[in-house]
Amino acid sequence: MKFALFFGNRGFMPAELIAGARADMMRAVADAGHESLVMDAGATRYGAVETREEGRLYHDWLKSHEGEYDGVILCMPIFIDENGAVTALQDAGVPILMQAYPDEIGKMDFKQRRDAFCGKFSVTDVFYQYKIPFTVMKPHVVHPLSAAFRRNLDDFAAICRVVKGMKRFNLGCIGARTTAFKTVRFDEVALQRYGINVESFDLSELVFKVQKKSDDDCAVLKKIERLEAYTDFSRVPENNKKTLAKISVVIDEYIEEYKLDAISLRCWNEMETILRVCPCVLLSELNDRGIVASCEIDLCSAITMRAMALASERPTACLDWNNNYGEEENKVILFHCGPVAQSLMAGKGVVTEHKMFAKGDPGSGWGSNEGRIAAFDMTFSNCFTENGKLKVYASEAKFTGEPIESAFFGCGGVAEIPDLQNKLLRLAKGGFKHHTTVGVGHMKKVLEEAFTTYLGYELVDIER
Repeated sequence: MKFALFFGNRGFMPAELIAGARADMMRAVADAGHESLVMDAGATRYGAVETREEGRLYHDWLKSHEGEYDGVILCMPIFIDENGAVTALQDAGVPILMQAYPDEIGKMDFKQRRDAFCGKFSVTDVFYQYKIPFTVMKPHVVHPLSAAFRRNLDDFAAICRVVKGMKRFNLGCIGARTTAFKTVRFDEVALQRYGINVESFDLSELVFKVQKKSDDDCAVLKKIERLEAYTDFSRVPENNKKTLAKISVVIDEYIEEYKLDAISLRCWNEMETILRVCPCVLLSELNDRGIVASCEIDLCSAITMRAMALASERPTACLDWNNNYGEEENKVILFHCGPVAQSLMAGKGVVTEHKMFAKGDPGSGWGSNEGRIAAFDMTFSNCFTENGKLKVYASEAKFTGEPIESAFFGCGGVAEIPDLQNKLLRLAKGGFKHHTTVGVGHMKKVLEEAFTTYLGYELVDIER
């Protein structure tokens, strides 16, 4: 990520502290693996912004670099002038992190005292009045070279990734909503207002394209190699394997032609009855490749999957709220047939015939990547559209890695969720579906900050 750095000033405060702040912040950003965009120190007095005139100078400089930076770090080495800061950043158009220096015991004389603890409120108050969105984190004051600020910077980078990646992206909807699943309905126009562009494709077109592919097509042969290296395909009949490879190639063509950032696929039952395969493993491979892919045309799940993938920089998954785990009230088996990314699984998956389809139509369901979900801390989230708004929740839990009997098909994992029963009540009463989406790590605060402060989603609190 690249951060534009802003340094504030106020005339009667000790200006010599600003030079140190410039060096500290540039080092902190570099140490965290990011880049800095910094206005020349000679452009303003002390290399900081105090007056409205200096604010306008910074504003124009920032405008000249529009599109180059992902966020702004507003550094308060001292009690800064809020008027210059507002003038400078009112059109920044990206997340803004408020950072204020701490005072040090033994350095509280007028020459060395910063008063940024108090000054931070002056800046946040005026930004609030001007309706300029900004981010504040704990602790209230923090040194740029401290471990606490490094954590803040990591979270802020994640917020910036989510905001940048969610403000405008293309989501492919391959196939109509499965007739039986009204739970996955969505408002396409409402999503467009949030910058989420939906491109729809008829599944019959995909079937036609697949049937036109030859077995010796170079892309198909390469895809077979890719899939065989990805997971265990040893049980899959050759014809079904070739069909799966052709479907994957066609999906890749849609992604390339329409510049899709994520997809949602109608995965049953036409693929099974017509093409004699189940595309679960293809979604698994796409998610591991960094292309968010949800099944059952649950397009809204793809939205929260993408947000968590941006925040964590790891694959995500769409799962069913599927089974209780014995008498454990705070545990649940989260499951899907086999679209879970291989990197989220406890071991290498095995591609099998989908048992649900095999029961009534043997030979029709090859493609379920079976296995178990690994143990890891996780965040779970989902959303839906209502009355033109996008409503979303986020909460945190963990996959425990506890055993699930071998006869349990597909890919599942035991999740331990604090106060699960009350959360389930709130999800049910709140209109949320039978799916949730999961991502690696605890990122609830990051998601909620991005969703509410910068993206305008309506947050539903399931933890109250």
